[in-house]
Amino acid sequence: MNKKKKPFLGMPAPLGYVPGLGGGQTRGRRLPPRGGNLDFAPRLRARFSSPSATGFTTRSDIGPARDANDPVDDRHAPPGKRTVGDQMKKSQAADDDDEDLNDTNYDEFNGYAGSLFSSGPYEKDDEEADAIYAALDKRMDERRKERREQREKEEIEKYRMERPKIQQQFSDLKRKLAEVTEEEWLSIPEVGDARNKRQRNPRYEKLTPVPDSFFAKHLQTGENHTSVDPRQTQFGGLNTPYPGGLNTPYPGGMTPGLMTPGTGELDMRKIGQARNTLMDMRLSQVSDSVSGQTVVDPKGYLTDLNSMIPTHGGDINDIKKARLLLKSVRETNPHHPPAWIASARLEEVTGKLQVARNLIMKGTEMCPKSEDVWLEAARLQPGDTAKAVVAQAVRHLPQSVRIYIRAAELETDIRAKKRVLRKALEHVPNSVRLWKAAVELEEPEDARIMLSRAVECCPTSVELWLALARLETYENARKVLNKARENIPTDRHIWITAAKLEEANGNTQMVEKIIDRAITSLRANGVEINREQWIQDAEECDKAGSVATCQAVMRAVIGIGIEEEDRKHTWMEDADSCVAHNALECARAIYAYALQVFPSKKSVWLRAAYFEKNHGTRESLEALLQRAVAHCPKAEVLWLMGAKSKWLAGDVPAARSILALAFQANPNSEEIWLAAVKLESENNEYERARRLLAKARSSAPTARVFMKSVKLEWVLGNIAAAQELCEEALRHYEDFPKLWMMKGQIEEQQELVEKAREAYSQGLKKCPHSTPLWLLLSRLEEKIGQLTRARAILEKSRLKNPKNPGLWLESVRLEYRAGLKNIASTLMAKALQECPNSGVLWSEAIFLEARPQRKTKSVDALKKCEHDPHVLLAVAKLFWSERKITKAREWFHRTVKIDSDLGDAWAFFYKFELQHGTEEQREEVRRRCEHAEPRHGELWCAASKDIANWQRKIGEILVLVAARIKNAF
Repeated sequence: MNKKKKPFLGMPAPLGYVPGLGGGQTRGRRLPPRGGNLDFAPRLRARFSSPSATGFTTRSDIGPARDANDPVDDRHAPPGKRTVGDQMKKSQAADDDDEDLNDTNYDEFNGYAGSLFSSGPYEKDDEEADAIYAALDKRMDERRKERREQREKEEIEKYRMERPKIQQQFSDLKRKLAEVTEEEWLSIPEVGDARNKRQRNPRYEKLTPVPDSFFAKHLQTGENHTSVDPRQTQFGGLNTPYPGGLNTPYPGGMTPGLMTPGTGELDMRKIGQARNTLMDMRLSQVSDSVSGQTVVDPKGYLTDLNSMIPTHGGDINDIKKARLLLKSVRETNPHHPPAWIASARLEEVTGKLQVARNLIMKGTEMCPKSEDVWLEAARLQPGDTAKAVVAQAVRHLPQSVRIYIRAAELETDIRAKKRVLRKALEHVPNSVRLWKAAVELEEPEDARIMLSRAVECCPTSVELWLALARLETYENARKVLNKARENIPTDRHIWITAAKLEEANGNTQMVEKIIDRAITSLRANGVEINREQWIQDAEECDKAGSVATCQAVMRAVIGIGIEEEDRKHTWMEDADSCVAHNALECARAIYAYALQVFPSKKSVWLRAAYFEKNHGTRESLEALLQRAVAHCPKAEVLWLMGAKSKWLAGDVPAARSILALAFQANPNSEEIWLAAVKLESENNEYERARRLLAKARSSAPTARVFMKSVKLEWVLGNIAAAQELCEEALRHYEDFPKLWMMKGQIEEQQELVEKAREAYSQGLKKCPHSTPLWLLLSRLEEKIGQLTRARAILEKSRLKNPKNPGLWLESVRLEYRAGLKNIASTLMAKALQECPNSGVLWSEAIFLEARPQRKTKSVDALKKCEHDPHVLLAVAKLFWSERKITKAREWFHRTVKIDSDLGDAWAFFYKFELQHGTEEQREEVRRRCEHAEPRHGELWCAASKDIANWQRKIGEILVLVAARIKNAF
């Protein structure tokens, strides 16, 4: 059985079927609508129970009723499908194919996917059902309309927030144009032409006008065309957009577009008309067709911008929402002060000042007991009106301190201010703020009288008590502070002020007692002693000049709340903090207390000594060192510091006596022996220095003692004695590289190259890891012209000492000095690969580059070695070479701050100040250098270790090195 075959009710009538016979023709019909007409069953039953339904008579009995070629009866076809003939049959066949009544296409809730009776007639009850369904859909749509529109609005707002319009993006910039005055607007320059010279000044083609006779001649002698361009016939000649010009009404091939009809000559009149028409069109694009004015009116444009409000950065829609919301709050709760204040400030921000004033005055009516509303109203109103508002506020709130203060601020005359504040104190006598404001306006005598009354009204105000004590005499001040302690027994400031008062009047022995009583009394009253707060108070006393009070406070609180094992570390940190805050007396008190607790700690004595050296006087340093060596006699550095202090002061005998005492305490100390030798040699006592060194070699023979002995003989010119001592020293200390270096340098000074080379070579066998020995041997070979040997020596040194920046640097410089810059650059690249964090190499690499690439190289160097002094010095030199004086000076300061021991940095800094600084700046650099006492640096060591400069001071060496520096970078 065919599954596509429809049931009986849905089948179309047979071709020869006559209605009325039998049961009549039955047609399919839609299912009745829900709640609609349900008379389908009775009518169907009536049709099948007709009296003539006893049997069927077909056309086979009575013959066909119509011809086979007659059109199909389509009177009951649904609208849109009424066709004739085979077209109707095809559409029905298509409909049959479209309708799938299989069980798989059936749903219990929705039924079949398609309409079961789509092919049935569209009758009145169907139309009625559709109307009911449409009304239901409309009703349901209205129920969800508000929610859907709200959702769509939120989605649009979110979209606009993420992707605002161009107008919204520039709204804040447009509003700022309202602040532009007419003069500023007129002074805005025209937009310049940013094109280059060739584009700004193009070379125009030179065109020579051709006479009309030339065109006429060639038109007449032109070639005749036998064919016509179809475009010409289609558009009618030369069709152009210019009316009345080149557009001619004559279709054809050789139509006179540019020529007059019938002639072969140009029509110059039409060309002129076309030009005028074109000019009119262009002018009409940039002009108003009525008045000839430009379309954009600047004044009107500014007026429009001004009306758009706002000096704020928000959106107009946000302002409207805020205004609506605040209005709702005011109407809902009119006695809520913040709503009125917020509304007024919103209008003020949007530029509607008068609206804001009106709103806030309305708020004062609704909230007369809110001081915030009154203060906001006084702020928004102009001067005289604000005074009236404040006066009205005082009547409603006679106890409001803030309103009285505002009233005093509005007055411009001092007398009026005093009058307002005194009136306020009558109503609010216990306000500390009002008393302070009133006292500040009075003279000292009147202020003292007012303060005496103020402390009666406000006995718990520490500030008023202290202010009164400062204005009273010594005796009265003591009484005032005693009363203050009775009224306020829990405040530490009263006790500290009392101690400062006693110190200021010379009664320093009472200071310690007052501070101790303060600690005891405060603890008795349950006050926790906060160590940090007391230290801050001590620092303030130090800055105020109350030294005894400061030290007393420190001694009283320095040990509170600290574990025993943390005392030393914590106190040293406290001392450093006080030095950083420039509270030197506090730091001195901490060191004194720490030395009492730890009298045998060498590190504490050293910290205290360095503090006195940097921030104290010579006398205080020497006194401290005398105590230090008494408690720590084995601390050599303390003896040496004391001797050096005496020596720098010019007291050589005292320095000798200190060193003699140091010898007794440390009989075999190398440092003390060498310090004594230096003291004698610096004062030209060479024989005493020789005897001291001889004693040192016998009692404390060390490599350094031998080295100092050799150097003394060398600088004094006794070469033979120096060589003899050097040989003796090498027999005992052959692994000490400095002895080999001195031996080679002595030979090199006498121009004995072979012996010098031999000394360096023997030294390298004993000390293969000594970089200076490798450098001396390489430079010796380079000096005599043996460049290849020097290069080989450096390569060998790099193999034995890998990742050594000094050796790589010398290799690069060797090639550079030989003129082989390419090889030097290659070597530098290898060196940076092997030693990527070497500041010496990076500083050299910066100046190996060409000038345009130096800045980039310096950035790379700073990334790798941010805090390396050599890199910072190279950057300073780079700015110096570019004549950026301020930046160069800043980088020089940074360099010497990071490493004050680098002599080269001081030398370059001094050279820079010689060229670009003042006399004061030069002296400052020199003073700081002498204080730092630098000992390292390539250029610095070359000058300081030269035997010709062995007696020069730090300042002299600085000048000497700076003179050798050339600005060749």
